[in-house]
Amino acid sequence: MLLFSFFFVKHSSFLRQLTTMKLSLSLLTLTLISGSLLLPVEGINKKAIASDETTPVTPTIELPVSQPTEEAAISTPAENEKNLATHVVLNLKERRVYVYQDDQVLANYRVAIGKRGWETPKGNFSVIEMVENPQWKNPWNGRVSAPGPNSPLGERWIGFSREEGKYIGFHGTPGEHVMGQAVSHGCVRMRNRDVKELYELVETGIPVIVQ
Repeated sequence: MLLFSFFFVKHSSFLRQLTTMKLSLSLLTLTLISGSLLLPVEGINKKAIASDETTPVTPTIELPVSQPTEEAAISTPAENEKNLATHVVLNLKERRVYVYQDDQVLANYRVAIGKRGWETPKGNFSVIEMVENPQWKNPWNGRVSAPGPNSPLGERWIGFSREEGKYIGFHGTPGEHVMGQAVSHGCVRMRNRDVKELYELVETGIPVIVQ
């Protein structure tokens, strides 16, 4: 009986050692297969901290996709340069004035012309006088009107005919509702905004054809 007990204890001790060896071999095999060492968590953290201290992370700088290019200089006309007309044609039948630069129409405007007995004269003329904010003297009572948009001559005067002391020309009017009618004493009435625009397109000496 004593011999059996001794054999059992020895056998059990041997089995425990064998099991421990198998477990160690299994862990070694697993380590070799995975190709990595099993480090304690504390060791991994220290290694990570050491890496941060020795190799600081360099911030990245975002660069533009393409370098900006300088805009090409845009040539602009001089401020005092005008697109001047070469001649003006007044069509009495259409009650409209056309502004030309050679064969190109720069602008056209609806106008009012002379009434019966005071017809606007036909013929070839030229711009002889240009006045901003003209004053008008009433030929019947001698009164002089204040300059401005409410003056009988409006805000611009462009004279093109002078015969026997009678002046004929383009001018503004406060009565812009009369455009397209024959109501004046021979002059050519225009809307104030239109005559101001015409004033910028012409200069003295430019031919004026009335037909």
